[in-house]
Amino acid sequence: MTVPAGTYQRFQQIGVREDLSDIIFNIDPVETPVVSTMTKVKATNTLHEWQTDVLDAAAANTKVEGDDATVNTATPTVRLQDYAQIMTKVVSISGTAQAVDTAGRDDEESYQLAKRGKELKRDLEFAIVRNQASSAGSASVARTMAGMEGWIFTNRSSVGTGTAQTTPGYTAGNVASPTDSTAAGSVSETIFKALIQQAWSAGGNPRSIYVNGTGKQKISGFTGIATQYRDNRGTGQATILGAADVYVSDFGVHNIIPCRQMRTSVILGLDMDYWKLATLRNMERTALAKTGDSDKTMLVWEGTLEACNEKASFKISDINFAL
Repeated sequence: MTVPAGTYQRFQQIGVREDLSDIIFNIDPVETPVVSTMTKVKATNTLHEWQTDVLDAAAANTKVEGDDATVNTATPTVRLQDYAQIMTKVVSISGTAQAVDTAGRDDEESYQLAKRGKELKRDLEFAIVRNQASSAGSASVARTMAGMEGWIFTNRSSVGTGTAQTTPGYTAGNVASPTDSTAAGSVSETIFKALIQQAWSAGGNPRSIYVNGTGKQKISGFTGIATQYRDNRGTGQATILGAADVYVSDFGVHNIIPCRQMRTSVILGLDMDYWKLATLRNMERTALAKTGDSDKTMLVWEGTLEACNEKASFKISDINFAL
């Protein structure tokens, strides 16, 4: 179709106001399922310590009438420790950036600080669920807390098919970072059930199973979940079930929880009664010294992971969920 001669079109138009939505869309995930469910306790030093203990194994217990008392030798407690790690996020906003009229937020500094706060919380989840080693640090090296992968030593299984992985666990006041197998392998329901039993036998109740997205799909395909039903009374649309949020073993009900910050080769079965977040400094907002035409604000958190008793949980590592 031919446009009539002299028609004034948008292509020639000058001075049109911009059409900018007053909503900012951000779909980056902010969930921290592990940190959010942990018990919070107070740390009072950069070196946080706690104790564990054990009972004597159950055994036949008989005594002759009138016999003298026999002393049962006491077992001393075990003293464990981890270091408080400092995490920060810093926002610097120029005077001009703060003064101009912005879409989607009334205050640029507040908006940026809210973003940094969410990022800091994700960084905390990242440190806790992964294979980070503990370190006392120094005047020039940052302190680090050990992640759950390093703490879990008793109930663990590597399905790797290459050079065997190692998990040193807690030794001489520190937790070293686990090493991975040179080739990952396939995880089976048999191995999964065996680790649940191991943790239960040790006294734990690993009701929370944390895994990445691919691992969540793998567990949903375990053959133990052979048939899934949901009643449809004919009054609405039927629901197709393609996932398992709960796994029922011989030792209880286990919630299968996807965690985006976990490594893609690990399953963590956690008894959350035995994991705590020990905070030395709650997240604080501090205005930094002004050195020019900008305002700097720092968010800081300091604390550590308290592994009350790692025997209550389990770990499966070196997994290739595609196998």
